[in-house]
Amino acid sequence: MDDELLNILSNSNKDIDNQKLMDYVSDKLSQQEKHEFEKNIADSEMLNDVVEGLEKFKNKKEVSALVEQLNVSLKKQLEKKKAKKLKREIKNLNWLYFSIILILIIILIGFILIKKHLESERDQIKIPAKKETTIIIK
Repeated sequence: MDDELLNILSNSNKDIDNQKLMDYVSDKLSQQEKHEFEKNIADSEMLNDVVEGLEKFKNKKEVSALVEQLNVSLKKQLEKKKAKKLKREIKNLNWLYFSIILILIIILIGFILIKKHLESERDQIKIPAKKETTIIIK
């Protein structure tokens, strides 16, 4: 059997041996072994579905070709997701920090200029105090 066929359930269930699964589908197990295997998978709907799906394939070469095709398409999908994720990342944070600091400095300078401008206007608008003139009457 190809290694790809044996790894069908490698991450999903540690109780079922993948070789035994492939032997069951290929009718290589004795009646007693078949009965024990069927007892083991009776509780799991997923395993029943896997067995039914594998039994539909008459040619085992089709299974390996399908597994290869699935692996290729899965790899392409994962590469696309990874590329999108990398695209969203800001690659050089130094420019971001520089931009933020520059904007803060511009805001500070603007604040100081506006404050000085308002102070100068206020000084110009102030009406000088009336001088008291004293009249001396003789």
